[in-house]
Amino acid sequence: MTENITNTAVKPKQRLMFIDLARSVAILLMLEGHFVDDSLMEIYRDLDNPVYATWLFIRGFTAPVFLTVTGIVFVYLLLNSRAESFRSNIRIRKGYKRVVELIFWGFVLQYYAFHVLQCIGVGIFVILGLYGLYKAIKRIPLWIYFATMGFLVFNLNTFLGTLGPEEYWPTHAPTFIQNMFHGPYSIFAIIPWMGFTMFGAMIGCLLHDFSNYVQGWGFRIVFFLIGAILFFFSKDLFIGFDQLYHQAFPNSSFHLSKIDWLYTRLGMVMMELGTLMFVEKLMGTIKNGLFLKVGQNTLTIYTLHMVILYGSITGIGLNDWFEHRLNPWEVTIGAALFLTFFITLIHYLDWIKAKLSFILVPSSKIMSGLFGIKK
Repeated sequence: MTENITNTAVKPKQRLMFIDLARSVAILLMLEGHFVDDSLMEIYRDLDNPVYATWLFIRGFTAPVFLTVTGIVFVYLLLNSRAESFRSNIRIRKGYKRVVELIFWGFVLQYYAFHVLQCIGVGIFVILGLYGLYKAIKRIPLWIYFATMGFLVFNLNTFLGTLGPEEYWPTHAPTFIQNMFHGPYSIFAIIPWMGFTMFGAMIGCLLHDFSNYVQGWGFRIVFFLIGAILFFFSKDLFIGFDQLYHQAFPNSSFHLSKIDWLYTRLGMVMMELGTLMFVEKLMGTIKNGLFLKVGQNTLTIYTLHMVILYGSITGIGLNDWFEHRLNPWEVTIGAALFLTFFITLIHYLDWIKAKLSFILVPSSKIMSGLFGIKK
């Protein structure tokens, strides 16, 4: 979810329209994915059915897109004020403010679980910490910090990913701490999901530092090809690495091939972003219309869809009537109506915010004031 997570700083000289496209595609896929998964009858969940198998495949990289794009845009905008000191950088204060907001809303919506909002919040917090380390040392390129953290988070899943469903870790920690890593309600645990945000931060850094090349065909082709290599060859590459590694350390239980699915999904995300780069290049200037506006308000959409579909906060949601009770035709119609509702909502969002300004404006000023941000 990236609404206002990444668009509260000075605008870059060159706006990355393919990122806006990616956010819009991802939030719409999330809406239909959650509705279908929540309402489709069990009898129709057949992996041998090509339609269902394709839908399940697409659903598998929706969350990685959100997490990766969050890192990309946050760092891309942060680096517009790279010359400023860490303490004086307004973007840093806005980042910490967003961390608190995301974690707060995450627990409001699902107080017992560690979900995607909390994961994004922690990811931004880590990005800010690594950026502070970079500003202090000033010898190592920033993208290396993010790449190293991404590899570390992914690779730690070679351990946590082998734990059973009731083998919680850290063993004797409180439940809310366990949920952050491997607990009873780890919906989007830090390990491995935060790794996508770290690799997104790395990409955002490279996009900013090589902005003169981003608009060329060569950059787009290389970016897409790297994603394709990760997507198609991660398993083979990691199996080969494991064979060499275990020749040197035959008693080791480490197997990199256990996490090939993470790099496969990262490759799929890069292929999607690369494809949207081609779309942007071919279309030229893309007007900031309703479709892009959907992607710019993902936090609003995510929060409301949790309330409407799952009954977060209110205790009453659509799943009380539809959960695993609809056939494919009913699901298709329902998903279309669900999407239409949120697209219509975004169309009138500015009007709605104006009507609620007596609440939204004071609360925003209070929250900003707590972080020393002048409105």
